[in-house]
Amino acid sequence: MRQLLLERLAGHAYRHGTFTLASGRTSPHYVNCKPVSLSGEGLALLGALLLQEVEADAAAVAGLTLGADPLVSAVAMRAALDGRPLAALIVRKQAKGHGTGAWLEGPLPPAGSTVTVLEDVVTSGGSSLLAVNQLREAGYRVNRVVTIVDRQEGGLEAMTEAGLELRSLFRLDEVAACRAALAGGKA
Repeated sequence: MRQLLLERLAGHAYRHGTFTLASGRTSPHYVNCKPVSLSGEGLALLGALLLQEVEADAAAVAGLTLGADPLVSAVAMRAALDGRPLAALIVRKQAKGHGTGAWLEGPLPPAGSTVTVLEDVVTSGGSSLLAVNQLREAGYRVNRVVTIVDRQEGGLEAMTEAGLELRSLFRLDEVAACRAALAGGKA
């Protein structure tokens, strides 16, 4: 399953060229996991592989909208199929402007519960840390962030500094190498 997912990411999520990142920096690598995470086969693979990295005592998985939306859903569904109760939570980028003004959407577990944060791509770790901070402010224990791809650009260090464990299914160099292999040696 891992190799199949790697090939899907290399073929559909990774691009080599010149790209401006959300931070404003330019990079020769671009990773957009949505073509994989929004496909049926991609969701099945991601649900199974990400679930393996979720803490055993986690009551929920959560992530910042939009990149984590399909991930938390896939993992919660895979967990349900395995007979494991696991809620899916979506963390808003800003509080809801009406109604309850909620930051979190989904079936909220009791305060003090462990929540594992899911992320599609970690670069500096800023998006993950925003989600972690909102969850901690809501009274949840967050110890681990699980990402599909670690771009290897400071995210691990930022997580460590925040007292978090970062687990990644793949590193950027693995995805880039697989893309080059699929392209016959050309990235």
